[in-house]
Amino acid sequence: MRAALIQLCASDDPVANLAVTEGYVREAAAEGATLIATPEVTNCVSSSRAHQEAVFHHEEDDPTLARLRDVAAELGVTLLIGSLGLRTRDADGRFANRSFLIAPDGSITARYDKLHMFDVDVDGDNVFRESAGYRPGDRAVMAKGAGAQIGMTICYDLRFPTLHAQLARAGAEIITVPAAFTVPTGRAHWEVLLRARAIETGCFVLAPAQCGTHHTTRGAARASWGHSLAISPWGEVLADGGEAPGVTHAILDLEQVAAARARIPNLQNGREVPGP
Repeated sequence: MRAALIQLCASDDPVANLAVTEGYVREAAAEGATLIATPEVTNCVSSSRAHQEAVFHHEEDDPTLARLRDVAAELGVTLLIGSLGLRTRDADGRFANRSFLIAPDGSITARYDKLHMFDVDVDGDNVFRESAGYRPGDRAVMAKGAGAQIGMTICYDLRFPTLHAQLARAGAEIITVPAAFTVPTGRAHWEVLLRARAIETGCFVLAPAQCGTHHTTRGAARASWGHSLAISPWGEVLADGGEAPGVTHAILDLEQVAAARARIPNLQNGREVPGP
């Protein structure tokens, strides 16, 4: 299987972001990719709640989702939309950070709402309270796509290995980790965590990322680490998207999943123990 990771430097303008994203999806398909993945918050990178209120839509009305479904159907590819910021009908008005797996006919195979909210003081210049604007999901999700079982996660979920083990035990062969990692945490932890999750689960890990300094008209500017990565079930880096927007390809041989798990059968050997 040829997979493609789309790396974006999205702004806070969903219309402009959609045009760029569609161009990269078309490029990836033209180069033979059958599974294409975009990063977290594909539609809009913004720290302004007021701006998000102005540009976000409910799922059924979201123009980015509608257009990318049409493009997937036109090209006959499986498309993971890493995530979209969407309105919900929750009483507190918080948004959803939702990933979509789109089938080659344009239908929605699966939806996954980010479970773990990034509420972190990275340093004095990088303070995040994702839960103030987004509400967490309440379930793990795995679905069939491009001939593989795909476990869906988003960004900060990467730091919670039990979620990835749960997906692997349920049969996942590929785990997707679309992200907008900060520069300090990306430099320190991005690659090592992705490789660890691949080794622990015996899964391919596909992590399309946001990169660069994001243009915003309202709210604080921010930068993302980039380096979209494809990791083998043995923990090898198959492809690295570097620091600039673009498309990165990787060949996935799904037989490597069973081979890696046979060599290190930790998923079967784990034990539940009492204490401390």
